[in-house]
Parts: sequence; structure tokens; C-alpha cells
Amino acid sequence: MRALYACDPGHSRGRLHAEPASQSRSAFRRDCDRVIHSTAFRRLKHKTQVFVFDEGDHYRTRLTHTLEVTQVARALARRLHLDEDLAEALALAHDLGHPPFGHAGERALDACLAAFGGFDHNAQTLRIVTALERRYPKFDGLNLTWETLEGLVKHNGPLTDRSGAPLPRYREHGVPATILAYDKLQDLQLWSFAGVEAQIAAFADDIAYDAHDIDDGLRAALFHIDDIAAVALPGRIIGDIRAAYPDLDDHRLVHELIRQLIGLLIDDVVAETGRRLARLDPRSADDIRNAAAPVAGFSAEVGEADRAIKAFLKPRMYRHPRVMRVMDQAAGVVRDLFARYDAHPGDLPEEWQQGLASLDEAARARHIADFIAGMTDRYALAEHGRLFDSTPELR
Repeated sequence: MRALYACDPGHSRGRLHAEPASQSRSAFRRDCDRVIHSTAFRRLKHKTQVFVFDEGDHYRTRLTHTLEVTQVARALARRLHLDEDLAEALALAHDLGHPPFGHAGERALDACLAAFGGFDHNAQTLRIVTALERRYPKFDGLNLTWETLEGLVKHNGPLTDRSGAPLPRYREHGVPATILAYDKLQDLQLWSFAGVEAQIAAFADDIAYDAHDIDDGLRAALFHIDDIAAVALPGRIIGDIRAAYPDLDDHRLVHELIRQLIGLLIDDVVAETGRRLARLDPRSADDIRNAAAPVAGFSAEVGEADRAIKAFLKPRMYRHPRVMRVMDQAAGVVRDLFARYDAHPGDLPEEWQQGLASLDEAARARHIADFIAGMTDRYALAEHGRLFDSTPELR
């Protein structure tokens, strides 16, 4: 039974372009299906999570990360009596805007577009689902529901205050122009929180990151099981596993650690979100949006444990010299491609050259960034190899 405060697909605020209702699928289920069948979703298979594609078959890609986030999001939604399809749609789409080579590629594109508003993967996700996917005869984009779009934009909280002034995290550079432009077409209420499905999808992302980055870091031998055992929450779980199974090999121990860690984090989000919902006593999804604070979250204790895990992983994984060396080279590939296409637009594929001459400098730069952001890692390397005499191997 769906909770009163869950988003109701039968009372969605609709799509920018009106469409007849499906006889067999809810509005949010249709959003899931449109994302799954999109070109941008398929490309996630060959986009970096932490390790580039040729470092091994067993590391997470952006697609496998997305699928793990989706599983956690549905588990949270089910236990909190939310709309599982909306939670799934948000999880499936949340990383569509990532360029090749993960955050290294994003930082490189952001620098290339510094004079034109920068590059933000959340804004690029909105750009993909509202404009760049071109599959339907009557509109560009996927024409997703209002609830899915607001969740993609606001899953980390409001972007502005009620007057439209950017909140602190956007104060320096402003709210991305892509988001502001779309907001004029369809008011996403940038000053409010998103529905609770979007809020729990954001925590599903955190849970998946914590678990699979520990798993991948151990697999890559960037740190050892005894190193992560020094971190309070994983250490407690490892201690319990070793006490219960003293002869367990490290491979199974790691799997059991990840399994229990995910379960514990899900349980905590369910319990803490339940406590906040009980205090707020919302009677509708709009009560969630208009609340003074988010309703989804970790408890104070587990929130501290989550920060400790991320603090452990940052220097030992994300900033590990081996990872940084590859990512610095990858960022150079992105910068090279942008400069080349900017100076020689004839090197773009023919369909991406159409209308380019009529664009002003800012729109031209954004157009080139759209092309690069859509690349997979291996296509970016292939293009670099086509256009330059030397291309790094990224390993």
C-alpha cells in the first residue's frame, strides 16, 4: 500500500508534451522504460566509475553502479511504502550526464566551459532527457514526468531560495543555465525539496558508492582488508564475520562485508527516515516538498560512519597515485578533443556539424561539450587516436 506522502503516478503533474495514458503501465513505469531504452543509458556500459574499462572486467562501470543504485533505491522505496517505479526511474537516470572517464572527464569539461557556465553532470542529465535524446516524432528528449525531472534536478536538495537566489553550493557559479532554461518551460520549483523517492534515491547512490568502492579498491589492491578494518563500521562488521567464520577466506569475507554493509545502511536509512516522517506527519507529497528539512537520511551515528568511509577512500582510492595518473591522462584526452573540435569543427561527425556555423560562441562550446559528454571511454580514446599522433593507454 502506497503511503499518503508517496508520489502518485495517477496524479502526476504530467509531461511537458501531453501524451495519452498507457493502458498497462503507470506514468512512472513508462519513465523507467524510456530511460532503459535510451542511447545515453546504453553508453553507461563503457563509461568509467573509478577504473577505466581496460583495467579489468570485474570493476564497476557507470552502468553496473547505476544498476546497484537502482536495486538499493527499490529496496528503500518498498520498505517505506513509496512508489518503487519512480525511485527506479530516478536511480536509472541519475548518472546519464556523466562524460567519459568519470569525475576526471567532468572536471576537464568544466574547465573547457569555464567562460560559458561550466559543466555539471546533473545539469547534463536534464539536458539529455529533455533535449539531446531524439527518438520521438513529436518532441526532443524523453518527455519524462514532472516528478522524475524534479527528482533528477533536486535529489540533493533545493537549488534556490523562494526568491530565486542560488543556495550556497551554487552561489559562486550560479545554478546551471540548462536547469534555469528548462525551469522556464516547466516550473520545477527549484526552491523546494524533491519528493521522498528522489531523496531516498540519493542515499541509494551513497550506499552503493560506499560498498562497491570498498570492494573495487580491495580487488585492485589499493588497500588491504586490515586497512578498512581500522574504520569503525566496516571494522565492526569484519570483526563479527571473523568471529562467526574464523576460517573464512578473504574473498568470501569481502563479499560478506559488502553484503552486510549494504543491509545495515539500508536499515538505517529506513529507520531514520521513518522517524523523520513520524515527526513531520506529512499527508501528501507536497508536504514533503514544503518541509523545512529533508526527510530521508542516515542517523547521526551512521552518518558519521559514512563520512569516515568516504574519508578513508578519498586518499587511498580516489586520490591514489595509480588512479590519479590514469585520470590525469584521461582528462588530457578530453581537453585535447574539445580544443580540436573547437579549432577544427570539420573533425566532428557530419550530423554534429549541422547548424554549428549559426551558433554563438557559448552555444558552440556547449554543442561540442554535448558531443564529448556523450562519448564512452573507448570512443573518446578512438577519436583521440584518429585526431592526434599519440594517445595514452590509460593503465
